[in-house]
Amino acid sequence: MIPRARATGRALGYRFFYRLPVRLRRRLVRLAVPKYIVGAVVLVRDAEADGAGRILLLRQPPGYSWTLPAGLLQRAEAPVVGAARELHEESGIRLSPDRLRPAVPNAVVHAQGWVDVVFETEVPASTTELAVDGAEVFEAAWHPLDDLPRLSRATANLLAHYGIGPRAGEVPPVPPPAP
Repeated sequence: MIPRARATGRALGYRFFYRLPVRLRRRLVRLAVPKYIVGAVVLVRDAEADGAGRILLLRQPPGYSWTLPAGLLQRAEAPVVGAARELHEESGIRLSPDRLRPAVPNAVVHAQGWVDVVFETEVPASTTELAVDGAEVFEAAWHPLDDLPRLSRATANLLAHYGIGPRAGEVPPVPPPAP
């Protein structure tokens, strides 16, 4: 139970806060809450793959390891729109945002101050043309889940949330929601 004096102080503080103009309240909140960088990530699976399956990975500068299609959201951009945009920019795969579904978990909060909003989709690899620009992305390729190349640390950590990759056993995957 909160001591009466403290509860009264909180009540007075809230009363004062809610009498401030909305714009000033928003500024005060922005000063007080943590700031995160928000990115959108797409986990693209090969719809035709047998066995464990395959996913699309990118090799980006400096080129030592592989990553998922991902990027930062633009100001006021919906995460699913940003994910579709980044997928097209980095791999040449153009999908409408309604073809992307939220992964479970949909948001992964990293200790370093960023949040990844993750989406999943399937496309047939045999008929999906991959196109990279050679500057932001060196190479895009399909890789079997049971034989992944060297992944970036961030990608290995993210995939672990979905039970994929070398760190899969370290982070317990979130079970799918009950129907």
